[in-house]
Amino acid sequence: MTALPYDHLTRSADQTLCLEGCALDQIAAEFGTPTYVYSRSAIERAYTELTTAFGDRPHRICYAVKANSNLAILALLARLGAGFDIVSGGELARVLKAGGAAEKIVFSGVGKTRDEIEQALRAGVGCLNVESEAELARISEVAAGLGVVAPISLRVNPDVDAKTHPYISTGLKDNKFGVPIEQAPALYRHIARDANLKAVGIDCHIGSQITDVSPFADAARRVLALLDTLVLEGIELAHLDLGGGLGIRYTDEQPPSAADWVDAVTSVIDRHPIARHLPLMLEPGKFLVGPSGVLLSRVEYLKPHPSDGKSFAIVDAAMNDLVRPALYGSVMAIEAVKPDPVMAAKDWEIVGPVCETGDFLGHGRSLALAQGDLIAVLGAGAYGFSMASNYNTRGRAAEVLVDERGATLIGARESVESLWALESIPPSLM
Repeated sequence: MTALPYDHLTRSADQTLCLEGCALDQIAAEFGTPTYVYSRSAIERAYTELTTAFGDRPHRICYAVKANSNLAILALLARLGAGFDIVSGGELARVLKAGGAAEKIVFSGVGKTRDEIEQALRAGVGCLNVESEAELARISEVAAGLGVVAPISLRVNPDVDAKTHPYISTGLKDNKFGVPIEQAPALYRHIARDANLKAVGIDCHIGSQITDVSPFADAARRVLALLDTLVLEGIELAHLDLGGGLGIRYTDEQPPSAADWVDAVTSVIDRHPIARHLPLMLEPGKFLVGPSGVLLSRVEYLKPHPSDGKSFAIVDAAMNDLVRPALYGSVMAIEAVKPDPVMAAKDWEIVGPVCETGDFLGHGRSLALAQGDLIAVLGAGAYGFSMASNYNTRGRAAEVLVDERGATLIGARESVESLWALESIPPSLM
């Protein structure tokens, strides 16, 4: 039996997989499958580990809401003192609903609409991370109409290779994100001349699932070179934002610790005579919530191949529930919740019922499985439910939070009727 990658996952005396001591087969019995289950204490430990790494240095941890936007998760992080990194008006509304402070919000994203910008300025968000000259002009117009001054940070693209999957690399010159760093000084001069705008920071973000701290340090050095240029022109800033992207362990990765990440950027920044006095922001998402979660699923059918072909374990979770393997080629650990101690393990393709060949959760997993058994996909707290869809008219999974009081439903399973609640059949088709 493989070693479990997270401390909050254990096995009981009868080898039942438990999350923070709660048996996952009991959670499945109560809430059904597929179901996402999150550990509250795992999220709290990750946040504490990261904020403690800063010591007395002024900083703010702005959780990347896109990783997992459940209201309970947002409320938990707000109570811990987190700020929030959002990319839509919907995420802004969620954060405020969950009790997040508007002034601790940074609003990123390349395609902010007029309505979203107005929503953000009315709410009083701390900063808009701007990603193009055209967006800057739009924000100025909206701010002028509201009679307010918009707080601005340019998201610069430092052209740093984060050495991650191309779909989650964001800091290269060929990516859609950010302003080319060489264009940034001219835009900061423009901001300084515009009465509707105020420059408050510099932002950059280079990718996700980064398992080497050197790209973070490289990006920091390039941001400081820009800061030097701005200082010479008399442009003062209130913070530096170096984004997120620290990777987690899914199978055999050995990602840096929170302390390694913080040290990599502060060792660069704190040698700078001005930057060392500026508050530092980070925008972690996966690091805070990814390890906390598992996706529970039940084996519906086993389809062994009679000769040397692939054998399939067809489960009730699918790519609409967890798209990372199909979209990114992600390899996530999969465990039998209560393995049979005498059954021999066999290599299985773990696939779902969706009508796509790309509907898989894992390839060639050595597991002892019988029809009706439960499996758990580990490290599923980030970009799992938040990227789920209703493809094949499948309701999205339930969500459960586990803490010392037990398991609490924080997201009800969607009914099939709810999936067409906003649709209608015109009279001509009746």
